[in-house]
Amino acid sequence: MDRGADNFEVFCHLLQQRSDWVVRASRLQRKVSGAETGEVDLQAFLKTLPVRGAYEVAVPARRGQSARTAQVEVRYGLVGLPAPRQASPWLRKQGFKLITMWVVEVREVAPPKGATPLRWVLYTSHPVTNLAEAQAVIGYYKKRWLIEEFHKALKTGCSLESRQYQTSERLEALTGMQSIVAVRLLQLKSIARSDPARPASDVVPAKWHKALRVLRPKAARRGPWNIREFYRQLAGLGGFLGRKGDGEPGWITLWRGVDRLTQAIRYDQKRQNCG
Repeated sequence: MDRGADNFEVFCHLLQQRSDWVVRASRLQRKVSGAETGEVDLQAFLKTLPVRGAYEVAVPARRGQSARTAQVEVRYGLVGLPAPRQASPWLRKQGFKLITMWVVEVREVAPPKGATPLRWVLYTSHPVTNLAEAQAVIGYYKKRWLIEEFHKALKTGCSLESRQYQTSERLEALTGMQSIVAVRLLQLKSIARSDPARPASDVVPAKWHKALRVLRPKAARRGPWNIREFYRQLAGLGGFLGRKGDGEPGWITLWRGVDRLTQAIRYDQKRQNCG
């Protein structure tokens, strides 16, 4: 989880659920307990940790910054997180006073001019006693970018938050079904970026491929589609214009394309059943 989850109650819930975690620290000034430092703020505790190793981390592009490979140093240590002085009634009832966990710091060395240096401070329940274990925890956190893309596909693309169901049971059922669609869209978008020349027929469902070529006849006449062409034609069905300055399709136009495509497939199936 990202920095919004850096909350003592979150860790209590995770312990009760017997779940492991990797959570990015938000407040570096909060008090923690170290075996050799006693109670100090997290920032001061991190300064006492020696560099345990260095390696390269691929940093994806962000607004205003291009993608790059960052040279980082890694530190880690065991730390105790005390309960806050101002505790909620629920937290006082649970009786948690101190939660012991590991902390891993990733700090970029000599970042490019104008780039914001990479720095992650990660709390984790996983034991971190060597560089390989630290890298595993860092790898878990790097999955956050993929998880965020999935949430965009689910919420923005599949419009999950705009549904007007009145019970949680119905929303949960819809979320389960839409999650499958969101994974499919995320796979499609990822492969269109990483392997754009791959034949579309190798990746997408046969019904999708056949139906979209019927619905986009002008593009279909140009020959077989690779996965990038399928991706753009699917978005085109949802309103994407595909002009030179338009960039790549967004989640909304992609979802509209999928919605119209599946409606067309369902209509064709009903027509065949009636016939």
